[in-house]
Amino acid sequence: MKKIMKFIKFTGIITIVLLITALLFPTWTAHIKGNNSVSALEQVEINGSKHEVMIRGKDQDNPVIIFIHGGPGCSEIPYASKYQNLLENDFTVVNYDQRASGKSYHFFEDYSNLSSDLLVDDLLALTDYISDRLGKEKVILIGHSYGTYIATQAASKAPEKFTAYVGIGQMSDQAGSEIDGLNYVIQQAENAGNKDDVLYLQGLTEQVENGEMFIPRKYIAKYGGATRLIDNPDGNIISMLFSREYNLLDVIRYNYGLSYSQKTLLGEVMKNPLPTKVKKLELPCYFVMGKYDYQTSSNAAKKYFDMIEADKKEFISFEQSAHYPQFEEKEKFYEWLCDTFVK
Repeated sequence: MKKIMKFIKFTGIITIVLLITALLFPTWTAHIKGNNSVSALEQVEINGSKHEVMIRGKDQDNPVIIFIHGGPGCSEIPYASKYQNLLENDFTVVNYDQRASGKSYHFFEDYSNLSSDLLVDDLLALTDYISDRLGKEKVILIGHSYGTYIATQAASKAPEKFTAYVGIGQMSDQAGSEIDGLNYVIQQAENAGNKDDVLYLQGLTEQVENGEMFIPRKYIAKYGGATRLIDNPDGNIISMLFSREYNLLDVIRYNYGLSYSQKTLLGEVMKNPLPTKVKKLELPCYFVMGKYDYQTSSNAAKKYFDMIEADKKEFISFEQSAHYPQFEEKEKFYEWLCDTFVK
């Protein structure tokens, strides 16, 4: 009996030590070789709140990209370097966790003023910081998913800061997008003979058509409207824990921030869709859409693209992708970026 108690005590101590280690394990981003390279993971104070920023590239003289992650609350820092290795050859790539997201979620900070307007202001201030640090007059602004809701407004508010705006999984009339998505998943469920899914999804029709709810994302993922060529990278806790950039404490932050951000911010994209907020962009504008994207439908994005005024605009369709064309077809995305922005 004493041996059993000693074993239990020993196991408990080891578990506590491992847990503390996982919680506090140092984080970093992998070094990039080169005399003028940059590979930094750091906290920067922006508008009174500490933001986690990752900067990576082989040559700081290359054009700079600032990526705005989606969600809201879905940081891309834990997996970005896995997919952007090609980009780092010809661009300096900046990812950051938005206020109240991921490593930028701080347990004792007051987020009662969290809004899309505040996130836009944060982005513009971060852009100034990055431009000063890397010696750039302008940077390329790329938003993904909910990040396009923030980035489109920032591009409209301060076009002089940006070389161009690129919207991936571009948000538009989200209520219309949800109807597209619902029709798609019902059709796919019928094709698969999944009667229970069909009945459940049909039961959501009135609420979706009235703009009262989002389709549960698990059904969009199940029927190929989120990813086609890769697993959905968002919210993969195991992958986060095995990344260099996140430890267990950061994963906990991520989940708290995700819950709070979505509860606080998602309603606005239905009540105040982008076509009512931004009708003109005074800089080149590119929408990059996966053909099978039904989280922010390509059809709804095209309607917004046709409506919006811009100095120059282009709609680019990735034929094998869904909501993550920059990752699902990363070679094609890299080639397009180089052709467009590297002279």
